[in-house]
Amino acid sequence: MWHASYRKTTIFCVEKFVLRTSSFLIFAFSVIASACSNSTPAGGFENRVFETQDKQTKFRVETFVSGVEVPWAFAWLPNKDMLFTERKGRVRIVENGKLRPEPVFVVPDVEPSGESGLMDISLHPQFAENSFLYLAYSYNSDGKRVKVVRYKFADKTLTEPKVIIENIPGAANHAGMRARFGPDAKLYITTGDAIDWDLAQKLDSLAGKTLRLNDDGTVPTDNPFIGQKDARPEIWSYGHRNAQGLAWQPGTGAMFQTEHGPSFFEGKGSGGDEFNLVERGTNLGWAEIHHNEKREGMVSPLLEYSPACAPASGMFYNSTQLPAFKGNFFFGCLRSAKIVRVTLDGSKVVSQEDLLTSTFGRIREMGEGPDGFIYFSTSNRDGRGSPAADDDRIMRIVP
Repeated sequence: MWHASYRKTTIFCVEKFVLRTSSFLIFAFSVIASACSNSTPAGGFENRVFETQDKQTKFRVETFVSGVEVPWAFAWLPNKDMLFTERKGRVRIVENGKLRPEPVFVVPDVEPSGESGLMDISLHPQFAENSFLYLAYSYNSDGKRVKVVRYKFADKTLTEPKVIIENIPGAANHAGMRARFGPDAKLYITTGDAIDWDLAQKLDSLAGKTLRLNDDGTVPTDNPFIGQKDARPEIWSYGHRNAQGLAWQPGTGAMFQTEHGPSFFEGKGSGGDEFNLVERGTNLGWAEIHHNEKREGMVSPLLEYSPACAPASGMFYNSTQLPAFKGNFFFGCLRSAKIVRVTLDGSKVVSQEDLLTSTFGRIREMGEGPDGFIYFSTSNRDGRGSPAADDDRIMRIVP
């Protein structure tokens, strides 16, 4: 039997070798896989009726925007126009249902190689009064780093940049991130382990964590590690590998996340993706535990996915337009090209089902629009998909 530290070091080197030295083989495999599973229909889906597994709920899918490039996140203005990000660094706007041809803003220092780039966009809870929005993206500073910057949305562009947090470890893979306001009006930020597994368990590093900040970047005085020696005060939870879904349950205010699991592991194969309940000060276990493993003092996932589905988002549905979905958690999957619907009773999983599998390709962001419909974006032009002529798209699920 291997010594635990030897096994961890050996597997760590294997993953780094696969990621850094064999990137071509991974890319080639993903292209072949996407050609088989990320298929996109030639047409006619706008008139097609989809249904849930129990055949009790029927819905259609409409194209909201097409011909964009890797839309990573979106947010709605008070007038119901949509802002969204494209990974290469563009912030775009859909005004009165029509995409403006030119970007609202191009992030000047974005570094969009690998899986990262311009990622999240979020509006301040008091956006109607202060016009603040937040962008999360990767940049170069003696290597790849990640940061969150606050802007003011004025005259249909972004002005007055203010760095909220920076120098978060980044890498071509496992760079996170989501930056969203919780029900307590604090800004929560998910960070990846930057392909350095040890960092996720180290409280003196911002990598592999959920961070919690005030809207101006200062640290709330009630964060769990305030005053603890050798611990960053920004940390809310730790032991994360690469969480990219973040949402709060209506009614309870509980935080749920989706997280990418390890691609290769001793005897496990590809998988280990997670759906987690994340609470104050908790240790999610990476890289000490993974998949469904358990250890005292560490949190195991509510749901685990092997083979990998590559969860890239997370949302709760709270409208009545699609009444059967009210209170359900949804997330988009890249590798398995589907949407997963999770039904919960509090923090207990009641059931789950797959929707739209292999219909529109790689699915990234999801969100509830002001019209009560469920919006999602494709990610077929990210280098691992098989794009259709009108990809990428932002689409919506309607009754």
